Amino acid sequence: MLFNSIAFAAFLPIVFALYWFVTQRNLRLQNLLVIAASYVFYGWWDWRFLSLIFVSSLTDYLVGLGLGRTERLSSRKLLLATSLAVNIGLLGFFKYAGFFVDSLVDALRIVGIHANISSLRLILPVGISFYTFQTLSYTIDVYRREISPTRDAASFFAFVSFFPQLVAGPIERARNLLPQFESNRTFDCARASDGLKQMIWGLFKKVAIADRCAPLVDEIFGAPSYADLGGSTLVVGAVLFAVQIYCDFSGYSDMAIGIARLFGFNLKRNFAYPYFSRNIAEFWRRWHISLSTWFRDYVYIPLGGSRRSTGMHVRNVMITFVLSALWHGANWTFVAWGCVHGFFYTCLMLMGRHKEKNANVSAERSVAAPLRALPGILVTFALTTSAWVFFRADTIPGALEYFYHIVSFSTFSLPPVRAALPLLLAALLITLEWFQRDKPHPLQLARWPLLARWSAYYTVLLMTLALYGENKPFIYFQF
Repeated sequence: MLFNSIAFAAFLPIVFALYWFVTQRNLRLQNLLVIAASYVFYGWWDWRFLSLIFVSSLTDYLVGLGLGRTERLSSRKLLLATSLAVNIGLLGFFKYAGFFVDSLVDALRIVGIHANISSLRLILPVGISFYTFQTLSYTIDVYRREISPTRDAASFFAFVSFFPQLVAGPIERARNLLPQFESNRTFDCARASDGLKQMIWGLFKKVAIADRCAPLVDEIFGAPSYADLGGSTLVVGAVLFAVQIYCDFSGYSDMAIGIARLFGFNLKRNFAYPYFSRNIAEFWRRWHISLSTWFRDYVYIPLGGSRRSTGMHVRNVMITFVLSALWHGANWTFVAWGCVHGFFYTCLMLMGRHKEKNANVSAERSVAAPLRALPGILVTFALTTSAWVFFRADTIPGALEYFYHIVSFSTFSLPPVRAALPLLLAALLITLEWFQRDKPHPLQLARWPLLARWSAYYTVLLMTLALYGENKPFIYFQF
């Protein structure tokens, strides 16, 4: 079920009414309603995959109970290994089995062995990467004794399957979200109102901007020959994909956070205007924050982080980026994308500049702030946009060909006329987000006059409706 679908427009009010008007007085009933609604939401794509999320939830609930009952180190390691084996095993089988079979066949062909191995063609369960990491963080934190295991099965199953952020995040930690399921919730009109505004803003980014960029991006990256397009068209394609993937993914996060607030929950912020970053390190503190911090806490730091030699530090950075890239999918283009970002970050680190932009540009409100920040922002956007070409291309040779044909005199020609609307919408987005960069989302307009505030709300809503077209899935559903 898509947030931008008619089915969800009917689903949400029904669940909201049942949640606040029927089950409000009983916390357990509320959580059971959340589980039922979440399973309906997830099963809307394919009910057969409900068994996977149930197995992950049951396994980690029981592992948590087991960890709470034993202090023996060997037993605790065995329980953690069980959780890792089940969750990573399911994720690996459905997401990477075909990739490894195809890679093995290609490797054998290089050395002259032609193996007749049929590739596994499996349907990837929607959101498996997200809920797997969410439930794994619970067992790891319980194993580390950073949180106590829960005995409330309803709260735990609701935590794993919570429908607003189930299929594309944010990836929540148990220490933040699970206590909210274990506590009574009361309806807060101000919080619900702000949640609705953030939901509308996310819908605007997805429907009015990402989905308007998508056709031209698909046309450019899917062209039979990049040589026939011209450098300016290829530049536009790369820039519009950068805009598309940001608006698509952060739009989902905004909607998820907004919907959760309607039900009395606070989810972690997942995007903090990442294209206003002044270097790559700052970009990764602002982009897909829930995944970046997950890999920091469960991969980078356990590997040793920056506490060892420079060589080991570089190794830890590269491993983290490559694993993060593979999380996105079983394709060598993702690995290349991760290596490119790892290279950018390592260069910054070796120059000792990876921590210098800890102060967020959002806090700078002076007139000179844009001028001081602009060079770093432009360079960082150019680097991230270049890396996105690997992410979007079908193959690594295809990405290299894309770059090859950008470098030509045609780069300075006018882009295609049909790029005008997406580029104008992108400019509008940048303007609105820049002037509201100190707010979690641009529709927080409490200080505006009443008429101006409501005019802005209705303008965004009407633009969303006017630009609504084909119902496109979110890009990150494939991960």
